[in-house]
Amino acid sequence: MTAPLIYISFPGTAREALGFYEEVFGGKLSLYTYAEFGRNDGPAEAIAHGQLDGIVAVAGSDAPEGGKSVRIEGIMLSLLGTAEPAILHEWFDKLAVGGVVMDPLSPKPWGASDGQVVDRHGLHWLIGYEPEA
Repeated sequence: MTAPLIYISFPGTAREALGFYEEVFGGKLSLYTYAEFGRNDGPAEAIAHGQLDGIVAVAGSDAPEGGKSVRIEGIMLSLLGTAEPAILHEWFDKLAVGGVVMDPLSPKPWGASDGQVVDRHGLHWLIGYEPEA
């Protein structure tokens, strides 16, 4: 791995959330249950570790019983310039389903296009691109 990997503790929704990110971004998703990892601090079918590998990589697990789950303030996951504009618009629209658009992905006064969306799992995304030359 050459960059930090976002690792999220989900409130029992890791399978759904990581599957959602696989649908949005594509890639290869690997999921392992508490039972597979020999854990007994939660339901056997809970996710002990899941990882999406691809152009956008994200990992996570279900928080153990009594453990803390994701609550993010003051941070955005930036996808500025990570793909062609059409793909970035597609990702933005998919992330917005069941989420909240904070700022539409559109041209801005400084010349770039960007927008912000909080997806249905609580992650805040900043998506955008520079104008084509």
